[in-house]
Amino acid sequence: MYIALIRHGKTVGNLKRLYYGSTDLPLAEEGLAELCLLRRERVYPKAERFYTSGMLRAEQSLKALYGDVPHEALTGMREIDFGVFEMRTYEDLKNDPRYIEWITGDNEANVCPGGESGVSVTQRALEAISLIISRGEDAVCISHGGVIGGLMGSWFKSTNSRYEFTPEPGMGFRIEFKEGEPVSYIRIPFEAEK
Repeated sequence: MYIALIRHGKTVGNLKRLYYGSTDLPLAEEGLAELCLLRRERVYPKAERFYTSGMLRAEQSLKALYGDVPHEALTGMREIDFGVFEMRTYEDLKNDPRYIEWITGDNEANVCPGGESGVSVTQRALEAISLIISRGEDAVCISHGGVIGGLMGSWFKSTNSRYEFTPEPGMGFRIEFKEGEPVSYIRIPFEAEK
């Protein structure tokens, strides 16, 4: 059994380099166009079940890549809530003492004021994805960069876990599971055969 975790397409938040997670932004026109191009030029995994985080950008990405397929929303797969940093850029925040404290420490464990920590987001996502794993069927889940990076980092340990595994928009990983445990992964989408 495998689960494909795919990051949604680009939003205005990505283009403007905003901290955004809980804000329910739609795909940018550019993001939708890129997903449509990827769908034509690359191959995404097929699946028996489909899931999203329930956020608009994930719903739109699923439709762009797979069409109108029946799916479930797993709210535990939502992106981090950046609290008071939400919808602001580094330039907006670089002199804010709360922001400096957040980025200079262990920003996996540090909680964004009014928001969440990376650790809590990964724990929430692990609980949500356990439902998919328990069903034992090949699945696709459209989610968010930080969520995917956190899951992959917890499953396949590395020195720079979350950031090493945070995919670009429209990209992700197909994770192979044996007896409910992740055993290997490959990056997706795949190159189309010529």
